[in-house]
Amino acid sequence: MMKKHLCLLSLLAALCLVMSACTGGSRTATTAQTKAQTDSAQNELYATENRYDVAESYFQKHKGTDYGTIIKNISYDSTVAAAKKQCNVLLPAGYDQTRTYPVMYVIHGFWGSHSTLVNDDTFLTLLYGNMLKEGLCVPMILVGIDMFTDDAAQKESKTDAQKRDSYNKVVKEIHTDLMPFIEKTYPVSQERKDTAVAGYSEGGAKALCIGFNWLDEFGYIGSFAPSTGVIPTDLYSGSFWSIPYMEAFPEPTADNTPYYLYMAVGDKDPYCLDSTLYYHEQLDKMQIANQTDLVKGFAHDKDFWGQCFYNFFAKVFQ
Repeated sequence: MMKKHLCLLSLLAALCLVMSACTGGSRTATTAQTKAQTDSAQNELYATENRYDVAESYFQKHKGTDYGTIIKNISYDSTVAAAKKQCNVLLPAGYDQTRTYPVMYVIHGFWGSHSTLVNDDTFLTLLYGNMLKEGLCVPMILVGIDMFTDDAAQKESKTDAQKRDSYNKVVKEIHTDLMPFIEKTYPVSQERKDTAVAGYSEGGAKALCIGFNWLDEFGYIGSFAPSTGVIPTDLYSGSFWSIPYMEAFPEPTADNTPYYLYMAVGDKDPYCLDSTLYYHEQLDKMQIANQTDLVKGFAHDKDFWGQCFYNFFAKVFQ
């Protein structure tokens, strides 16, 4: 598929640190060198074009491939929900509980759950296993989260507007309850360079909210055709869809700027084309680095989500 990049921005340069290193001692020089190396790696992530012609075989199950171990319906206490919540966890092929893994939290769309992405033979599970076998991504632990952050027994009786209110709570809940639980239960790194969040549609919007509300925690943000409701827009005016979670994107500092911020939307998307481009425009105005792709031929479905997750898996934690 052909695609058009909307922007390729570099992150903050290490020039000042390098100049300082020229006149300082060895400790300063080492710091400057490390910073320059980090910036170079980040620049390479943004400069590398994403692909949208990933073969269907990557989303199929193959004999002899280890797709890891999925632990389903893990119950944990959520103080934000004032109830039990559940998540699914994928431990990668070759899992070794004595080592420490990076972790990616993945978020479903408006009508999904914690089992939508991380479950037996889902496109995400198969994609990740196939990529890992070919060495196209690094071993990581995937956590499928449920955006609904209230008593789960009430979920089906809620209106869409009430579900959106409940989904908004996950932005606080993931940091307050889920991440501490995962970090206590599984050997995951607690460093932002090893922590990512990604989602599509409503989950893409929440990935932006989570990433920007917890910039010190998340180093990588993937948001695929994010819906309205992140910051104020004129889209869907008068409905619950237009109610923003925050008034603006928080301004990152030099220390918590995302290592990689990736958004994408198909040019045939009937729901989230305008919102994605609007977020891109606002991020550009704030000079916040982002790689945002407008991709020809794709709509709002898992065919597109699969392409996006391929790109994100290939770049995070590198």
